[in-house]
Amino acid sequence: MPTVCLVGPSDSGKTTLMESLVDTLGAHGTVATIKSIHHDIEPDTPGKDTYRHREAGADTVVGLTPSLAFQITPGGKAAAPSEMALLEQTVESLTADGYDFVLIEGFHDSPYPKIEVGERDDTEPPIVASGTVDTIDIEAVATSIADGTLFEGVE
Repeated sequence: MPTVCLVGPSDSGKTTLMESLVDTLGAHGTVATIKSIHHDIEPDTPGKDTYRHREAGADTVVGLTPSLAFQITPGGKAAAPSEMALLEQTVESLTADGYDFVLIEGFHDSPYPKIEVGERDDTEPPIVASGTVDTIDIEAVATSIADGTLFEGVE
């Protein structure tokens, strides 16, 4: 499955590019995104039922609303054998769920192909495209992800 990372320094426009790319790539199939978060956040509302289920010791809590479904499972990066192992497991899970494309924000040191927004001096190859949020042609990148040409020559 086509998987690509959007990498770059803080405030370089990665999220803005992600929003445009998700919107455009959505015309070609289903898109899942993964975001590397470097600090703990609380994705659930303290005191609400799903939070209370989790605090009571549930291994996984699934919330189903009229318009959204979400799953909270303890562990995260700290509990995984490695950050890369968790990323690969997550990509495999999304693939198994039937998504056509996975876009990852962050993980500049992963083995996945990368679109570099701005410049970093520590991005691991392969870099398949680069530029700024204003110079990257979203339509062209989305089309080349969808038809696979963005990944030609990438192992």
